[in-house]
Amino acid sequence: MSRLVMAVAVLAVAFSGDAFARGGGGGHGGGHGGGHGGGGGGHFHGGGGGHFHGGGHFHGGGGHFAHARSFGGGGGAWHGGHSFRNATVNSRNVRTALNSFSHGQTLRSARILGNPTARAQLAAGAAVAGWHGGGHGWWQHRNGGYGWVGPLFWPFAYYDIYDYTIWGDGGGFWGYGYLDIYAGLFGPYGYDGLEGYLGSRPPGRGQRSAASFAQMCADDSREIAGLPIDQIGQAIGPTETQRAALDDLAGASIKAAQTIRASCPAQVAATAPGRVAVMQRRIEAMISAVELVRPPLEKLYGQLDDEQKARFNALAEDERKKAPTNNSLAECGGQAAALAWPADEIETRLRPNETQRAALKTLQDAAARAADTLKTPCQPADVLTPVARLDAIAARLDTMLRVVKSVRTALEDFYTTLSDEQKAQFEAIGPRRTS
Repeated sequence: MSRLVMAVAVLAVAFSGDAFARGGGGGHGGGHGGGHGGGGGGHFHGGGGGHFHGGGHFHGGGGHFAHARSFGGGGGAWHGGHSFRNATVNSRNVRTALNSFSHGQTLRSARILGNPTARAQLAAGAAVAGWHGGGHGWWQHRNGGYGWVGPLFWPFAYYDIYDYTIWGDGGGFWGYGYLDIYAGLFGPYGYDGLEGYLGSRPPGRGQRSAASFAQMCADDSREIAGLPIDQIGQAIGPTETQRAALDDLAGASIKAAQTIRASCPAQVAATAPGRVAVMQRRIEAMISAVELVRPPLEKLYGQLDDEQKARFNALAEDERKKAPTNNSLAECGGQAAALAWPADEIETRLRPNETQRAALKTLQDAAARAADTLKTPCQPADVLTPVARLDAIAARLDTMLRVVKSVRTALEDFYTTLSDEQKAQFEAIGPRRTS
């Protein structure tokens, strides 16, 4: 059995059993995990320590999980599991699904979260937990994941940052854009569904749902969310001086993950202004995380000789050779073109007066500008170093923050003109599309 087949089999077993007992999830896309470090370094460290380390790494020399594709149709169940969507939406169903996700063998025994495909599947399963019927949620990303999982915006944000920075895989990070702003404006969840994600739990159940959200936010442990320091070290073969710089990068990586984790929502935002505010805080936390990581990364890279830099850069170059389609982002930012502004529905539901129409027009214009800004080609073609890729991430996040702030201002101005009944009608637009 080849290492690729073995890797896929292990991942499939992990998800089809206890780890995703009621789980499913949508999506497909390229994944990694086996490690890039060559020789025996890998994303699946473990053995006695619980990370497939000890004696040998999962791949023996290649492949950041060798890009296993399409572990299940977008939104479908994993083989051996049951679909999340075979039940009506209620908070008990959502908590049951998240409890399974949180306590599954998948997250306890392996670095499954180092695989973007697996993360997309986990996000998809959690995002549609409890929805009745088949198909995909309208706010699904092209890689099969979702930008909104209940009240959480950008699950696995830190993983997406380092996947592109180190491995050059931008399928997760660069997929965010106007689709997510649109989903913030017209949230796909009703309040009853949202309550299941962060609502009160029965006595003795602990913080199970919260734990799963912590993992999607970015756990503060090096083994789960930090930069792949071991793989970087194996690639560059650091000197003593460089080892100290690498340790500084490791420390900054943990602080960055903690910063992003702290932006996890502690309560449900049940209105459009609340959701867009959640987006803004999350993006601001990601910007802060990038600012923490960049100086030590630049310092380390600057200390490397040409051969070491070439080996560091080769981590991403090897990735692109293995799965070039994963790095093709001609339609960066999701399916914005398919999201028509629901003008007729808003008119029918809200019956706005002239003052409200003027405010609504301002909001619609702000959303249109956001769509135009974020649909432009966003992944630079000439970023060949980790530092350059992190700079590209910083620039994209700055752009996203700017447009989110603009939309938020217009949205809040519009929302203050609405009556309580009109607000309720506005909030019903997204869930109606999902059902």
